[in-house]
Amino acid sequence: MNIEEFFELSTGKWFAHRTSHLVTAQQMQEAKSEIIFEKLSVTNAEFAQVCENCQINPNSQILALKVNWNDTTRLNQKNTGSVILLLLPDATNPNQGKLYRQVSKSEKPLTGYYKLAADESLTLTIESKETTSEEKLWFASENLRMRVSSLKQSGSLDMSSFTTEIRMGGAATKTSQAANSTSN
Repeated sequence: MNIEEFFELSTGKWFAHRTSHLVTAQQMQEAKSEIIFEKLSVTNAEFAQVCENCQINPNSQILALKVNWNDTTRLNQKNTGSVILLLLPDATNPNQGKLYRQVSKSEKPLTGYYKLAADESLTLTIESKETTSEEKLWFASENLRMRVSSLKQSGSLDMSSFTTEIRMGGAATKTSQAANSTSN
């Protein structure tokens, strides 16, 4: 599987169940979400805006994905939002490269890097002055995806989470041979 196939397989509507451990607060939290992943075309206005904010040529070989979520925690707290992810592949290896993450128009985009490993897991890493966020995603099957993430503040683990995502509404719209191999 390559990064484009990973993105294609990710598109659609998903039900997610996340369990998080807040290390410093010594608390566990769980949330259920509806998440929609959609690929953005180069003609999309949000895509163009993020390219401008990140000072990226929109004609580059960019993969763009918009993620919308609607969370409900165990305490019935609601959390909705969206994020746009841009992946700018490395010229020598398109399965790794720069990552740009834009949460809101008023917020400065975060930058990091991505890597699709030989085991078909995708790692997204964003580092700032004192914070490191790392997320690893992989498909257990075409309609089941797993995700682990961690957040470190000043080098110490602050939060970790495990999420399962189940595709809603049936099979992926486009199946690739590589995606089928993940279930073998």
